[in-house]
Amino acid sequence: MSVEVDSWKVTLPCTRAEAEAIDAGEFALDAVLMTTEEVEDDVERWRLDAYMEAEPDAAMLDALRALVPSAEGIAPVIEALTTEDWVKMSQEGLEPIREGRFVVHTSAHPVDAPEGGRAFLIDAGRAFGTGHHATTSGCLRMLDAMAALDFAKAIDVGTGTGLLAFAAAHLWPEAKIVATDIDPAAIDVTRVNAADNGIAGLDLIVADGALSDAITAQAPYDLVIANILAGPLVSMAPELAAIADADATIVLAGLLETQRAQVVAAFEACGCALQEVDRRGDWTILRLTAGAVRYVPSTPPDPKGRDGWALDI
Repeated sequence: MSVEVDSWKVTLPCTRAEAEAIDAGEFALDAVLMTTEEVEDDVERWRLDAYMEAEPDAAMLDALRALVPSAEGIAPVIEALTTEDWVKMSQEGLEPIREGRFVVHTSAHPVDAPEGGRAFLIDAGRAFGTGHHATTSGCLRMLDAMAALDFAKAIDVGTGTGLLAFAAAHLWPEAKIVATDIDPAAIDVTRVNAADNGIAGLDLIVADGALSDAITAQAPYDLVIANILAGPLVSMAPELAAIADADATIVLAGLLETQRAQVVAAFEACGCALQEVDRRGDWTILRLTAGAVRYVPSTPPDPKGRDGWALDI
């Protein structure tokens, strides 16, 4: 019986410096790039995994090798993945994580909700955001710590699996929650996950950043969450600040500590002020406050270079 190939994975070794450059960069590749530290605190032992729908050709392999010069002479590992392979691979080792009142688990590791808390079932799949990456778990902790605040309208930009939007819906059940992603597949995954977790009333929008009329028509938001990448955070700072209400809370993630100053500067230029930093290894989560007067960009935001901005892993 033939097995239908669902996607492809290419793996190459890399260094930490190369991984940081990949995480910070924007590349015109039809692939999702993921970097992983294989040996803790060893700057030479990192890994690049590239996921793509089509079988990688010579041009794709050459483009991936160019990202990791340290792997010169090493043959890439190329795997054909079925849907079953994808799910099995992504579920392996994903033990439940706990952040404040939240516990996030896969169907392979079911757990009960903590007393007074909330358990979310998020199976790994074609959209990222199981909560196991430091950026997402850090956002969960930051949102949990903000539970005493009052928000009427929140937006999760780059929602991935929907996890952060679900957390916001639990913390502020009376609030209007918008979840948006550039990838239609991510919105489909979020819709399924919302049903599995009994989350109702989310407004799910496929959109490129915050430029969609469906997003701006509902602005301003008093809570803006964006767990994406540093480059897009910098380029999107004016539009994210523009959809935020005066004195709104803005939670940013997906950036390395080495990229913090650049991201903070971009938002400070839009009238925002840094309030809190949560550093988790090489990754950093930021909480900012929008200016006392709602920001209005002097020029229309530039949507150029948005391909591949979603992270939420």
